[in-house]
Amino acid sequence: MSIVHRLAVGWLVDHLSFINQCGYEICDSFAQPGGVTPNTSATSTEDCHSISAFATTPSSSNGPSYCPGNAIETEGKRAKMRYVFREEFFDVSKPHIAAAPEEQLCQGCPEVSLTEIKASSSREEYQEGAKSDTGDSLATARKKRKRKCVFNQGELDALEYHSKVRKLIWEGTLDLVQEGLKSGFLHCMTAKLSCRKSNVPQHVVCGLAELCEMAKQFPAVNESDHQAVCVLEEETSSAEQDLLSCIVENSSNCAKRIVLMGQKYLVPPRSSFLLSDISCLQPLLNYKKKYDVIVIDPPWENKSVKRSNRYSSLSSWQIKQIPVPALAASNCLVVTWVTNRQKHLRFVKDELYPHWSVKTLAEWHWVKITTAGEFVLPLDSLHKKPYEVLILGRVQGNVKEALRKSEGVLPIPEHQLIVSIPCSLHSHKPPLAGMKVFGDY
Repeated sequence: MSIVHRLAVGWLVDHLSFINQCGYEICDSFAQPGGVTPNTSATSTEDCHSISAFATTPSSSNGPSYCPGNAIETEGKRAKMRYVFREEFFDVSKPHIAAAPEEQLCQGCPEVSLTEIKASSSREEYQEGAKSDTGDSLATARKKRKRKCVFNQGELDALEYHSKVRKLIWEGTLDLVQEGLKSGFLHCMTAKLSCRKSNVPQHVVCGLAELCEMAKQFPAVNESDHQAVCVLEEETSSAEQDLLSCIVENSSNCAKRIVLMGQKYLVPPRSSFLLSDISCLQPLLNYKKKYDVIVIDPPWENKSVKRSNRYSSLSSWQIKQIPVPALAASNCLVVTWVTNRQKHLRFVKDELYPHWSVKTLAEWHWVKITTAGEFVLPLDSLHKKPYEVLILGRVQGNVKEALRKSEGVLPIPEHQLIVSIPCSLHSHKPPLAGMKVFGDY
């Protein structure tokens, strides 16, 4: 069950369970990924690492043992190989930064003013600055400390916003966590008992950014080209250029395995994708499909990302060029992930959605917790918060069609919470549309 609990304040969801329910079964019995030999026992750590591109391990507990390279049949039918997501990527048993005892979720939400939040953040920054001052000159250290106790306008805006949503997030999360503890989905003792060595690789190479860069080098698809769809067939392989320059579609009831730049990927059943960036979206427009829900996670401009050079970001102008109106069905629900920078939140509400003819309806929060039910970061931490923002809106179009489609659809409530244990892979968001969180709306 992907939705573990539903309360008036929101949902407690199981991200891992949803992934494993998507049906990652390979219908053919050939060429098992990474040379893995599945059997009825647990897969070894070495086997796990050999297919890190999947972040999955084969599960064959309900079937016979297989040997690589053999065609296996069971009762006249080819056997299926089922893959499950690696549990250790969701084994977040301890907070990334421990909160003070009085700031832990289970202690209840203390009434804290904006002034007190500022003072707490100043102390936090001073302490961090003092730690980093080791080896610096006394004059340099004083300059750092002085700066760290002064808030710029962006930080002041973020603190003011946080002071407005703080109580809602704390109390709502506590209600959902208590339900999770009662049902056994969350475990209070997890953090104390989790002393085993982590099996999560330190560097999991996905390669999607490199693939997108490669896709941009291929010839652009013309508006008149309606053949830009590659249907994945059984036991066939396509050239990388074919997969990178068009919509890749898996219309079967089994997952399909593809290889890109030497890495193996699983394509879920009854799904399609375009591996590209916003400069090469013509194949998606030629696909001639309209969508009832569009979820967007833009690579927002960010100083930290710019310094690390982890991935390319998009300017506000570039994000506005995403052709949402051309892809949206009548009354389409548009959901945009936003960082905690108020500049980006205001841009979505005041510029981006009006540009797309989308009416802003609600603001929700994804709250990240540990398996023990604690925030992954202190709630009042200045720069990094244990929550992210989603802005929900509805495409405004044909009035009659919108009224027809809205019959029986509930109005979108404001300030709902989606609480879950996050994946340790960078920026891996819960698949909200797939988990039916938006089903009633």
